[in-house]
Amino acid sequence: MHEGSYFTYIMASRSRTLYIGVTGDLQKRVFEHKWREHDGFTERYNCDRLVWFEAHQDVTRAIEREKQLKGWRREKKIALIEKTNAAWVDLSRDWYDVEPADYNRALDRMNT
Repeated sequence: MHEGSYFTYIMASRSRTLYIGVTGDLQKRVFEHKWREHDGFTERYNCDRLVWFEAHQDVTRAIEREKQLKGWRREKKIALIEKTNAAWVDLSRDWYDVEPADYNRALDRMNT
């Protein structure tokens, strides 16, 4: 099995709807969530903020952690997030040159 960096992560919406996932390329996957490149849960519920993640060297461990978190009650997931990110700040806020919200605001200004 391929060894490298894998991530278990939690995305959230403004209303704090949570999505838990696993990926081998966190920056790319978060970008896809933000720009709604795939139909599904995060697109439907606008889960576009990375609020928690952890790295794993083994994909099996990352998947096991994802399954563990998905089995937790909501309160326990929130406690995990708030342990390191009490304000629910988007941890990916400085990763990209343009955020979708900024891009959409600029388009709106150009069209008025």
